[in-house]
Amino acid sequence: MKDTNHSSIPFDADQARSDTMGAVPWDEGTNFALFSENATAVELCLFDESGQHETHRQELPEMEGGIWYGFAPGVKEGQVYGYRVHGPYAPEDGHRFNPAKLLLDPYARALTGKLEWDDALFGYTVGDDDSVADPRDSAPFMSKGVVVGSDYSWEEDKALRRSWKETVIYEAHVKGLTRNHPDVPERERGTFAGLASDAMISHLHRIGATAVELLPVHAFLDDRHLVEKGLSNYWGYNTLSFFAPHRPYITGWDIREVKQAIDRLHANGIEVILDVVYNHTCEGSELGPTLSFRGLDNASYYLLAEDKRHTFDTTGCGNTLNVAHPMVLRMVLDSLRYWVEVMHVDGFRFDLASTLGREAQGFEREGSFFAAVRQDPVLSSVKLIAEPWDIGDGGYQVGGFPFPFREWNDKARDDIRAFWRRDPGLLGPMGERLTGSPVQFNHSLRPATSSINFVAAHDGFTLWDTVSYNEKHNEANGEDNRDGHGHNLSDNMGVEGETDDPDILAARMRRAKAMLTTLLVSQGVPMILAGDEIGQSQGGNNNAYCQDNDIAWLHWDKARPGLIDTVAAVTALRREVPGLIDSRFNALVDGKPRLTWHHPDGREMTEGDWTDGEQRCTGLRIALPQGGAVLVIVNAGDDRDFALPQGDWTLRIDTARDEPACDEGVSDKVALGWQSVAILLDRPSG
Repeated sequence: MKDTNHSSIPFDADQARSDTMGAVPWDEGTNFALFSENATAVELCLFDESGQHETHRQELPEMEGGIWYGFAPGVKEGQVYGYRVHGPYAPEDGHRFNPAKLLLDPYARALTGKLEWDDALFGYTVGDDDSVADPRDSAPFMSKGVVVGSDYSWEEDKALRRSWKETVIYEAHVKGLTRNHPDVPERERGTFAGLASDAMISHLHRIGATAVELLPVHAFLDDRHLVEKGLSNYWGYNTLSFFAPHRPYITGWDIREVKQAIDRLHANGIEVILDVVYNHTCEGSELGPTLSFRGLDNASYYLLAEDKRHTFDTTGCGNTLNVAHPMVLRMVLDSLRYWVEVMHVDGFRFDLASTLGREAQGFEREGSFFAAVRQDPVLSSVKLIAEPWDIGDGGYQVGGFPFPFREWNDKARDDIRAFWRRDPGLLGPMGERLTGSPVQFNHSLRPATSSINFVAAHDGFTLWDTVSYNEKHNEANGEDNRDGHGHNLSDNMGVEGETDDPDILAARMRRAKAMLTTLLVSQGVPMILAGDEIGQSQGGNNNAYCQDNDIAWLHWDKARPGLIDTVAAVTALRREVPGLIDSRFNALVDGKPRLTWHHPDGREMTEGDWTDGEQRCTGLRIALPQGGAVLVIVNAGDDRDFALPQGDWTLRIDTARDEPACDEGVSDKVALGWQSVAILLDRPSG
């Protein structure tokens, strides 16, 4: 039964439009449009400014093609709203409509009010059979949408469009990056304003980062089980809204703060890439809450199991968004285009991207989602990065995505870690990673910049913990250290965790500098985890998804200058020598291979050298199109000499030194320190 105790909304049929989704203000009013293929009626609910008192409720008067819509005169920017959707409550058929539950507009551009966990948020009575609808009103506990416009006067109106060859990605968490930063104004710490502060821009310029890749900034939910344990969903891979920014990252609901930060980063030459989660939502399994999609049209928005009472889960998060449905796919594409065209971001990293390519027969690289993005005139021109796996059958797809997607390359992470840990037989795999992982990416006309190389990311050990811990230490997560994976490829160098031993600290620093340098000189695109350049530790926690505290926040007061200096020196060399990174596999320079391998004895590498399990040193000569060459020497072994190929060589980087940047002429050989990388430059005469 519909509630008739609220004021009605005088819809204007002449101005109503079904082709513009969400709540869009124009002509002294707002057009509301919502998709639900299986609903029987949709009620628009308006609230006062506090979001606590429902003032108006009225059915959207028009419907065509499953889009319910109406134009409400007098409703302007700042109006708080939500929906109640009517239809069958028949879980056995996949339908979970319940008009007692206030629902968030999937297209809401801003949110207000913090969701408060209560059993009324569930479509069924918690603890009972989910086949019976729960009658309690969820509105008092729900976040609501806010009508916003798109007006903003941009200073930097054009995207930077930096080439992949020049790109250095810095993966960061908006809050954790600046929450403890002493040089960021206190009121801005942990926000978009802090991200774009003078202190952070200066640091990004210092380390040569050209793009920030932000962990999820779409509005997300703290899981109930975490809240009950005094924890939260810190990382944010639990999306509530694909259009609205996460409110704690701004001071109110006004999204202009996000635009101001992006504008300022662009003015300083820094691109903004968003980590986006279109594979699942925060509503979880069929036993999760009814907040938006489940109540709008469960059978359309989610993939369902053969028994339609249950969700089909390939993500490990309880549900899978049904991007194969045309209107769900449209919502995802509309969201992406909104963040590009209205919010001016420069690209996206797709979480569990294999899920987005799942068709009836499994993962399909030519599937509807990838085809839609690749032909889209807006989206095909921005940076697109896939996390190329999910937990479903056939979900591991490194190297399997179509151009123009780039991919996170965990094979680079694992082999770089294992090589510098001195595991035997890793020289060949290291050669693969230094040359851009051609086995994975040199096919289907893909460029060598298809590989996003990294040695650490938000999920797993930080770089410093990789050289400080043999085992994960996730006790603070409240799961008795059972969560998180054990495949860390780490080495504590003699002591588990923190130590004052100067020799161990020196060894850890030597190895960390070598790994960072390897990352930055490998063909492909490097991604640095925020904090790795300062030696950030999470105390051995390799799954800090729920640690919104000092475990995960960066500790700028404990920065290790030697790591910062190393990153700064190598990125400076990348800028100085543009031919160091190339987008082509198997390129030729003056008719000869651009890349050649050299043995420490002064000869070219042989097959026997590559298969020698104890060989831990080699040199990669990179011929430059402007003449001359760069020689990158990796030495995971002990001190030794390296006989140089013919050339007029200058030693430019030596990670064995306290000050890695140098400019020293050398003759026929170079002395290599243990566990170090040396980079030499051969400049053409004249």
